Amino acid sequence: MTKFSLLDHESVPKHEIIAEGELKSVLSKFLIDKEQLPKIKVQDPVSKEIGAAVGDVVKITRKSQTAGEADYYRLVIE
Repeated sequence: MTKFSLLDHESVPKHEIIAEGELKSVLSKFLIDKEQLPKIKVQDPVSKEIGAAVGDVVKITRKSQTAGEADYYRLVIE
């Protein structure tokens, strides 16, 4: 039986866990703390698939009609 990957579906944007260096850059760019980011649950199917843990920050790259691509950031919570 073939395993289905959620990330292969055309409606699911690219999700990736970002490194501490990139996180610091994002937080300083927006002048916010990590806890002020929008949230995503650790039980979310995509969070599970990419191996995200509580406290990680996930970068979501979506297609945008105006910008081509737009990055969104989510803090993984319980």
